[in-house]
Amino acid sequence: MSLTPPAERIWWNEPIEAVELFWVAIALVWALVMFFMMPYWHIYGKQNLSSEAYRTTPEMYTKKVQAMVDQYTIRKETTRDMPVVAPPAGADIYMLGRLWEWYPALELEKGQSYRLHLSSVDWQHGFSLQPENINLQVIPGYEMVIKITPNKSGEYSVICNEYCGIGHHQMIGKIYVK
Repeated sequence: MSLTPPAERIWWNEPIEAVELFWVAIALVWALVMFFMMPYWHIYGKQNLSSEAYRTTPEMYTKKVQAMVDQYTIRKETTRDMPVVAPPAGADIYMLGRLWEWYPALELEKGQSYRLHLSSVDWQHGFSLQPENINLQVIPGYEMVIKITPNKSGEYSVICNEYCGIGHHQMIGKIYVK
């Protein structure tokens, strides 16, 4: 019983019971299986995105986003005049998380690859692309880069899955694939 102190104060000199050894061995084998499965899941399981991360500042990242918006905006939508940006295939594309929006909306071509850059200028946000279930943490001061190749046409929502304040539930971005 663990409710009372052990009779012998030097417990590590006591023999280990067979049932304890059995469970320790099972836990060790399971830990080794999970450890060696991680590279397999990463390469063949398509569960973890290969990404790059760079240090940045909110000012530097905002300049990159605004340069892309100024160059490739094709229309504005919603009552907040959210720019919809259609960069050329193969381009570096930028999406910015900030209280409480994903900026700008992106319009991409099906079957073309892009390098998607993500960062935040204020709080930690969660990038969740629905319904594809791609999830990343977006942290201020870091620029995450992932390679994406949209393979289905449609309208995709980007939601924040990291609680970021009172307007968190309204933080929805758009990615259109044509």
